Amino acid sequence: MFKIKIFDKYIFTQVFLATIVCLLLFIIVWIAPETLVRIIKKIFIQHISIEQAGLMLLYELPKVLGKALPVGILLGSIFTFDKLSKDSELSILRGIGLSFTRIMVPVVILGVILSVMCFYVGDIMIPWASKAEGENARYNTHFVYIKKDEQGLPKTGIIVSEFSPHKLKNLVVVEFSKRIYDDAITFSSILFSSWAGVKDNKWILHNVKKYTINDAGVYDKIDNIGDMSLLEGTDAKKVYKLMINSTKRDRTFTNAELKDYLKLLKEQEFTDEYQFMLCKYYQRFLHPLTCILFAIIGCLLGFSPPRSQRLVGFTIAVGIIFAYYITLPFFDLLAQKGIMYPFLSAAFPIIMFIVSIGVIKKYKDL
Repeated sequence: MFKIKIFDKYIFTQVFLATIVCLLLFIIVWIAPETLVRIIKKIFIQHISIEQAGLMLLYELPKVLGKALPVGILLGSIFTFDKLSKDSELSILRGIGLSFTRIMVPVVILGVILSVMCFYVGDIMIPWASKAEGENARYNTHFVYIKKDEQGLPKTGIIVSEFSPHKLKNLVVVEFSKRIYDDAITFSSILFSSWAGVKDNKWILHNVKKYTINDAGVYDKIDNIGDMSLLEGTDAKKVYKLMINSTKRDRTFTNAELKDYLKLLKEQEFTDEYQFMLCKYYQRFLHPLTCILFAIIGCLLGFSPPRSQRLVGFTIAVGIIFAYYITLPFFDLLAQKGIMYPFLSAAFPIIMFIVSIGVIKKYKDL
């Protein structure tokens, strides 16, 4: 059975302290260039208070922390094992019969702790910070929804030019005709409403004008309808929820909210958005694993003979960090376009890190 030894506590403490330092440095470097400049501009231009500026900075910390935890354990373990190698402490530990795998155990345990923390940061802290900052209140100016009939043909098209939680502006409702040609589907009428309200699971359009389209494709009659209901019951609730959630970034969702949104996207056949969000959902569970893998990689890169070059391990680590975060949007795009299955897109970096561990371990000849 695994039994905690004095050297386990020593290595755990050293890596933990180095990780904390690296976390602080990463957060400062990440926040300083853009966030601080943006906050300072708001202080002098928009005249926000120091308290508001402090809250804005506080809301940025969880977003950075989710990225900083894997980086911190990677650099912290490299720094610690590099120092242990330089001071010949690793040679002494191996000389008393300890394998390198046994020496890494306390670092892996720290990686597991940070991975759990990373998971809850992504599931709870980042959505809370995003909502508190007001990201959910930022609405796009365009939403399109196509309602289909039982045969899967378009029946009604709804175009919302601008919207807020309870008011929609400049709605265009297109009623598709049953006449279908080889190259197009025609309209039977077009309705325009300057504004509409959403209340009690019902969409109420106000000041509606109806343009009736004839067989030649030209409107021949305009009627002032006044107020009318467009969607009711379940349809109204689902389309409204789809519209509001379409403006949100994935980080504003908790895992439960994102799972619920995925069901709605799949049901409404929003394929591209579904595949993109599904990739993001899988990343919520796979990204924390990088804390464990980075801990192992850091130990391997930090181990070296006392007189060998020290810069190589840190250079490889920086390359790994850069490659990981710079390629995430690329894999998101592959999933969104259906080129790669969302789970594979989310898991591909993890697979590459596992392969890298095997390659580094073989190269180090442990």
